[in-house]
Amino acid sequence: LTPDVPIEQITLTVNPAYRYGGKLTEEEQWTRFRQDTMKEFISYAVGCMFGRYALEKPGLILANQGETVDDYFTQIPDPSVPADDDNVIPILDGDWFTDDITGRFLEFLKITFGEEHFEENLKFIEVALGKDLRKYFLKNFYTDHVKTYKKRPIYWLFSSPKGSFNALIYMHRYRPDTVSVVLNDYLREFRTKLTSHKNHLEAVSINPSATQAERTKAIKEAERLKKIIDELNVWEHDILYPLATQRIEIDLDDGVKANYPKFGEALKKVPGLSA
Repeated sequence: LTPDVPIEQITLTVNPAYRYGGKLTEEEQWTRFRQDTMKEFISYAVGCMFGRYALEKPGLILANQGETVDDYFTQIPDPSVPADDDNVIPILDGDWFTDDITGRFLEFLKITFGEEHFEENLKFIEVALGKDLRKYFLKNFYTDHVKTYKKRPIYWLFSSPKGSFNALIYMHRYRPDTVSVVLNDYLREFRTKLTSHKNHLEAVSINPSATQAERTKAIKEAERLKKIIDELNVWEHDILYPLATQRIEIDLDDGVKANYPKFGEALKKVPGLSA
């Protein structure tokens, strides 16, 4: 016997040599570790946004079917990061809503680690992720969540066919009117804002006082928005509105595998799980 133990055999998940092993160099192991740790931090932040967790109390807060935001405030009367009131958090390409997930995470970062080093901390997170934070939420967050929960996600992503509209919900807080909230308070509101912006761009495109470059840019952006609006119109008509009228009930005891497919093409497709 020898008292020496190779570092890759020290079975702690905070040990990159054990966690990743293989042929990665030590630097590559720590790069992976930083990236995964930041993803876990972001996941925890999203959990706080939904009321699954709270900074003021360890463990789960809302994790049972039928629990509401009122139950959350009973346990956490004065939260530093309040749970989202309607259980719908949009993930979009800009700050179209005050509860947009990127904006909420930035606020979470300020609260948890202070404003003094906010810019430095944000840069650290984005370097670890290898991309802009909003881009991570748009392109990678849900994929990572599904992977973490082994294709049994607890957060569900309502997503239009081309991903122009995305809204996240927490399945434990789902209610039969949740799809209607996504439809009326977010999808339709988003489309109204897009239409208003498109009309503004069309006005710029024919404004004689605008430069040729400004008019050309406005025309291209207006055309892009028109395609998005058309996509959302079809998705609402064919998928989301009919689904909202059904007021689907779910039973958490049946599990994600039984409940996720009930929402068909309204939810982001998960191979092996979606209908």
